[in-house]
Amino acid sequence: MSLTFAPADSTAVPLVILEADSFPNWLDEQPEATRTWITAQGFTAAIGSALTLPDADGKIAMALAGIGTAKTRRRGRFALAASAVKLPKGIYRIASGLPTDSAETECLGWLLARYSFQRYHAAPNTFPDLVAPDGVDATRIEAMAAGEALTRDLINTPTSDMGPDALEGAARALADQFKAQIDVTTGDALLDANFPMIHAVGRASCTAPRLIDMRWGYSGPQLVLVGKGVCFDTGGLNLKPGTSMGLMKKDMGGAATVLGLAHMIMALNLPIRLRVLIPAVENSVSGNAFRPQDILTSRKGLTVEINNTDAEGRLILADALALADESTPDLIVSMATLTGAARVAVGPDLAPFFSDSDKDATDLSSAGAQMADPLWRLPFHEPYETMIEPGIADLDNAPSGGFAGCITAALFLRRFVTDTPRYVHFDIYGWQPTPAPARPKGGVGMGARAILAALPQLLDL
Repeated sequence: MSLTFAPADSTAVPLVILEADSFPNWLDEQPEATRTWITAQGFTAAIGSALTLPDADGKIAMALAGIGTAKTRRRGRFALAASAVKLPKGIYRIASGLPTDSAETECLGWLLARYSFQRYHAAPNTFPDLVAPDGVDATRIEAMAAGEALTRDLINTPTSDMGPDALEGAARALADQFKAQIDVTTGDALLDANFPMIHAVGRASCTAPRLIDMRWGYSGPQLVLVGKGVCFDTGGLNLKPGTSMGLMKKDMGGAATVLGLAHMIMALNLPIRLRVLIPAVENSVSGNAFRPQDILTSRKGLTVEINNTDAEGRLILADALALADESTPDLIVSMATLTGAARVAVGPDLAPFFSDSDKDATDLSSAGAQMADPLWRLPFHEPYETMIEPGIADLDNAPSGGFAGCITAALFLRRFVTDTPRYVHFDIYGWQPTPAPARPKGGVGMGARAILAALPQLLDL
């Protein structure tokens, strides 16, 4: 489904957006017949309320969409999308009431609300269309919507159709679309190219592990995005219980999110040099699976004691981060569905991130608030470094005790970024557990729009 605006010259129904606080005054100014109709329908301008007003021939003359109060809007996101879904199918043009401070976000929410995953089950398109209002950057909004749709589609697709090979196919399709360069190192070639931990994690699967390396742009600051591409995580020999394995098709949510963000960056032709690195594996069980107590040597030369094969994401990211670090880019960003501890800490709605730079953290947090893509900074707390030092090897992939699990995982990853001064790590969930405005249950991007909005500050564009 295309998440785009209706053509600007479309014949469209005028749509009035109303806040609950100012609605009574607006209603008093309307003709008596209009007041009578609206009152009889019980419309109050609450979030999720919509109403059409007929003309003398019974056709829709005007439509209303409620966005509640400032207080109720703070308790959620995409208030306009919540009301738009109640409108009948058709084309609408905003006549008045679009909040100027959130116009782009509310229009983006309208487009995102059109999304549905239809690869295996077709559903009728009954969602209304919107003409892009004057004053918003329609191209930018459509690029963000398309990138988010890509992320959602990739996460929602089960591993039977989205294994490491299919994830590579998705990356190649994106590279072809934007004329990017792409190279893939697969199977035992990973050992020849010195990616031993990617190989170790993925070798037990019947689908070979691989490292996807996509490059785009020839000038400007360099940004490297690293996304965890565990296409399914059984837990390995430390097998997950069935209840914990049920959503593991989404364990490539980091990869899906960086591909969605890459789509946004390339579609907007930002003046940067972009590199996307995705270690793509399945963490499976077979006779050659890596084992608890194994000690692996990473691309960086650091040794890692395996104390839990279900802490595999940080292993594959470590090799990819080491590669990213070798080119000393201006900024490295990693995104991963990495730890349950992050979900316990902030729940499914916030994307926690780690950065040593107060300025970068402030820029990202401000952009997240602006883009309805909320973030929360967590610390690279150095006193916890000893928790990832087992003594028998340089690093421990799964410290015992359970304390500060998302922080120790972030500290682990930071050990592999030694030459690049600016590194940001996101520990995302990648899944919407219950339907919400513009976010149906299923895969969802987290942090991508915040990063996109912050790039002018992060990279001095």
